[in-house]
Amino acid sequence: MKQISYRRHRFPSSIIQHAVWLYFRFPLSYRDVEDMLAERGIDVSYETVRRWALKFGGIIARKLRRGRPRADGRWHLDEVFVSINGRRLYLWRAIDSEGEVLDILVQRRRDKRAALKLMRKLLKNQGFVPDAFVTDKLPSYGAALSDLGLSKRHDFGGRKNNRAENSHLPVRQRERRMQRFKSPGSAQRFLSTHAAIYNTFNVQRHLISRKTLRQFRAEAAKQWRQAAAAA
Repeated sequence: MKQISYRRHRFPSSIIQHAVWLYFRFPLSYRDVEDMLAERGIDVSYETVRRWALKFGGIIARKLRRGRPRADGRWHLDEVFVSINGRRLYLWRAIDSEGEVLDILVQRRRDKRAALKLMRKLLKNQGFVPDAFVTDKLPSYGAALSDLGLSKRHDFGGRKNNRAENSHLPVRQRERRMQRFKSPGSAQRFLSTHAAIYNTFNVQRHLISRKTLRQFRAEAAKQWRQAAAAA
């Protein structure tokens, strides 16, 4: 895995890490991050923030993913269309029952081949077959699971997949803030990085006490510092 180095950068690593964290953690534009840093007396252009996000975001995300716990045995899959540079594409997304984002793929189609690509990637990266694949009634899912010999693990219908459908909301927020994605490649890079950072800091705060929330936040911040640290 590529190591992080902040050498030959004018600003200290702590400022670079904070700027990258702000951009991916919250629905902010590069100019928003520039303004927030300026309020703290740090004069950084939005273009510099963009370069930092592109250079360091993906590396930090890969390190964060390596430290995540194993997904549970119930995977929710869903797809939603996105408009990229005037083209209608599909964002395929998989999460577990705890809301952990397992994978995201931007694809041109909404057919069996696209569903198979997502499922094969999931099985390879997760390293095990889940107890259930929960989906909507799109026929592509059933056809793909049949090809994989996993039809008996298919669970669909009703409102069983509301969790996956709701998981698209943070992406929709970012899409609006960024005034839509500019290309399939840039969308894939951003969404993969965003998912890893989202997983690290996402806490169902309405289900836990304030004390537990503080503990979760402290642990998430520790994981971020370790992932963003220079080699």
